[in-house]
Amino acid sequence: MLEYAEPVTKLIDEFKRLPGIGSKSAQRLAFHIMRLPEADVERLIDALQEVKRKIRLCSECNNLTDVDPCRFCSSPTRDRSIICVVEEPYNLVAIEKTRSYRGLYHVLHGSLSPVRGIGPEMLRLDNLLARLKPENNQGVKVKEVILATNPTTEGEATAIYLSHLLKPLGVRTTRIAMGMPVGSDLEYVDEVTMDKALANRHEI
Repeated sequence: MLEYAEPVTKLIDEFKRLPGIGSKSAQRLAFHIMRLPEADVERLIDALQEVKRKIRLCSECNNLTDVDPCRFCSSPTRDRSIICVVEEPYNLVAIEKTRSYRGLYHVLHGSLSPVRGIGPEMLRLDNLLARLKPENNQGVKVKEVILATNPTTEGEATAIYLSHLLKPLGVRTTRIAMGMPVGSDLEYVDEVTMDKALANRHEI
């Protein structure tokens, strides 16, 4: 079996620790790094160090930010009466791309998963409940919480748990619709997606 020099092996091993990176991808990345000019490598190192140094969680919504509160929570143009709950920061980015949602966000940084040992105490829920009070939301009463967790078993379980938590507090709790993606073909849709599409049908 071909063995690489120790520094190369160490770099490959570090890349393999990243999510979604297997042995082949790790090797390709390592050899790509070795082919780069030193200035490019330094720029990559600086970017990695800067993100670890400057990026933190927003104290209000838990989004990744370099200023606290983040630009969403501090924006005077956002509708503070609506909070959209998402699992991860990149889910927030997907919603922002629609340019149709103007409310606030709350990032859980995960979802409930008994199989993986993730319970409610491991999600960032405490500050969500605090934000529902006008005194913690610049005097604005939260009228609706949108549960935009993923349409997976874990996402569904998280949405159900949150709805049970929020409804007794008198806050309107809604769930994003799920079903057929635009431009798809019925022939290739799985049964769970089809079931959701039928359940979420509306009159035209």
